[in-house]
Amino acid sequence: MGRAVTVLGHNTDSAFLVIAGVCVMLFLAIIGLTAYFVFRYRRSNGEIPEDIHGNALLETVWTVLPIFIVLYMFYYGWLGYDARRKAPEGALTVRAFAQMWAWSFEYENGVTSDRLVAPVGRPVKVALNSRDLIHSLYVPAFRMKQDAVPGLERTVWFTAEKTGEYDLFCTEYCGTGHSQMLSKAVVMEEAEFAAWLSGAPEAKAALATPSAGPSGAELFKSKGCVACHTTDGRPLVGPTLKGIFGKKVRVSTNGKEREVTIDEDYIRRSELEPASDVVVGFPPVMPPQKGVLKEEEIEALIEYIKSLK
Repeated sequence: MGRAVTVLGHNTDSAFLVIAGVCVMLFLAIIGLTAYFVFRYRRSNGEIPEDIHGNALLETVWTVLPIFIVLYMFYYGWLGYDARRKAPEGALTVRAFAQMWAWSFEYENGVTSDRLVAPVGRPVKVALNSRDLIHSLYVPAFRMKQDAVPGLERTVWFTAEKTGEYDLFCTEYCGTGHSQMLSKAVVMEEAEFAAWLSGAPEAKAALATPSAGPSGAELFKSKGCVACHTTDGRPLVGPTLKGIFGKKVRVSTNGKEREVTIDEDYIRRSELEPASDVVVGFPPVMPPQKGVLKEEEIEALIEYIKSLK
């Protein structure tokens, strides 16, 4: 995992070290006392043991001391937890949307991205939403993890101290494509981030920048299609999309098999109501995109699929 690259991440590491240190000391104390008593009262020593009927001091110590240790660990952990719940005033707000099986991030000026892009040294508040079921946003390098729950917006924040790209996962099992629900958290210098956010041409060369009309290829990745479909001829969770346009395929419709031609209407129906015609041999696990995809995005995806020869 490496060292934390956020302020709160350092707090998390410190809390972990404190708790681990207390556990190690208690372990050594218990093992040490056990070894001492085994040696001190061994049979060959010739001492005859006596029953002890009570020791108020000893019983008080081993009752009160653990209570204080546990309360100390709880307090130390609570400080870090409480700090994560309160984003600083003026923090950059990013809305994160989770769906099977992709992440999308929306900024205050309407820019969207399939990666969490942030400026270095500036607090960023992430408002998490789910479009279907429970997901969980996790960036190990930030020590940041928060569930995305349908119908409930939850927030988490961070301040990155180091530029770079960091892995971003979903850590709540969310179905067949869960392991493919991957992205990146990209931390930039302030000036570079401002250029990216404004859509400057120089920023586009360094990082794929969202626009008002993303290409079908960009949507295919950002909307999570890659979790179930390939473009190279290999079947995955769903059928490959290579060269499918215009071909005939057998589907199951209301429990009955039939043969259909893959045209624009079929692709549109498969995106919006995937359970209506399920390709034979594949599970009906694709989430419906009705209310998720905009009309121009549907058109872009159709054109992209048509181009896959």
